[in-house]
Amino acid sequence: MSIAICIFEDHYFSQLYPLSQTRPVYDLRCGISTLKEKIIQQFPQSALYLNCRNYLAEIVKHENPEVKINRIDRNECLFINGRSLGNPNFPKILQTTEERIYLHNGQVAAAFLRGANLEKISLTNEIAFDMEEFSHLDQVEVDVILINYPWDVINQNGSEIEADFNYLNQAGHIQGNVSEHAVLLYQQQIHVGLDSKIKPGAVLDAQEGPIYIGKNVTIMPNAVIEGPVFIGDNSIIKIGAKIYEGTSIGEVCKVGGEVEESIIHSYSNKQHEGFLGHAYLGQWVNIGADTNNSDLKNNYSSVKVMIDGKWVDSGSLFVGLFMGDHSKTGINTMFNTGTVVGVLSNVFGTGYPPKFIPSFAWGGNEGLMVHDLEKALETARRVMARRKLEMSNAYEMLFRDIFQMTASERNQICNN
Repeated sequence: MSIAICIFEDHYFSQLYPLSQTRPVYDLRCGISTLKEKIIQQFPQSALYLNCRNYLAEIVKHENPEVKINRIDRNECLFINGRSLGNPNFPKILQTTEERIYLHNGQVAAAFLRGANLEKISLTNEIAFDMEEFSHLDQVEVDVILINYPWDVINQNGSEIEADFNYLNQAGHIQGNVSEHAVLLYQQQIHVGLDSKIKPGAVLDAQEGPIYIGKNVTIMPNAVIEGPVFIGDNSIIKIGAKIYEGTSIGEVCKVGGEVEESIIHSYSNKQHEGFLGHAYLGQWVNIGADTNNSDLKNNYSSVKVMIDGKWVDSGSLFVGLFMGDHSKTGINTMFNTGTVVGVLSNVFGTGYPPKFIPSFAWGGNEGLMVHDLEKALETARRVMARRKLEMSNAYEMLFRDIFQMTASERNQICNN
């Protein structure tokens, strides 16, 4: 019987808000694939179990119908932290002969448990591993990358595109329709999927890193893409777009203007001119025309970001915008370095809005109000219907839960 693995969340999930408010941390995209998909790739023969916060459980069940959520019916299991990027030797490092805890800088990266110790795990709690419960087990330090903050995902994205590209082993496969007036530089490092179209004047430059174009993608005339870059299935890159290195654009997106070292998860639009840099946009985000974000301070100092109610020094010079699912901007919106926008917020107006905008907020520099929950949900339904998708009851309850969970943030910031 194959070894069972359980990909789990730990109590650091809130450090990845707002991106992790609507999904488990392991469903964040980094490179071409999600963190969960990378772990599964490393353990292809293993039985899979998933652990997540309780309010996310119904959504995770819907998206993983064949997987048991928050329960394990085996007598031994290898637990892997969902914030892990792993490394190529992860399966060899994580031995499954003796019970032990694997640590990285004091954080639990993985654990192999059986019997009585396995029964101590409470997968319905926010903290799956209480180290005091397992202090009697061997503790082994391992070399692994754990994603702690949103900017960590961005900083790893370029190298993860390259690693995922190599894993997929599709280099040089040009399956779509490439115009004779398009330019593919270093074609052996480019993949173009079935039914994709590369229009006249488009330039795909893979000299500094691979470019992976999914299925049914349209690269419109005069767009320029410099690898490493990933463009997901059914997405459109608009006329004259400039897509720079380290950028991942997920499925069913429309993207134009200038984008650099950013992740657009899926089903989101940034169709018009404007700069997006060192940023992560969730699902169903819409960026208005000429919206720009700063990703570098004028004094070249490291950027501080509001994370879970506290200012955190990123230690990085380049940090842009982090925006939760279903949030939107009006035309000409400007964001300062390290700005965080929550879920289902609508940001607009002149000047720079605050560097932290809570979920379900409405407004900008001149003040924020509470975005009415029912109106916000109705807009979300309309947006999804445009893609012929219907909001499920579980998805609606997710947002209702988040509205309650984030009430204190709005009470501190928004005008009633």
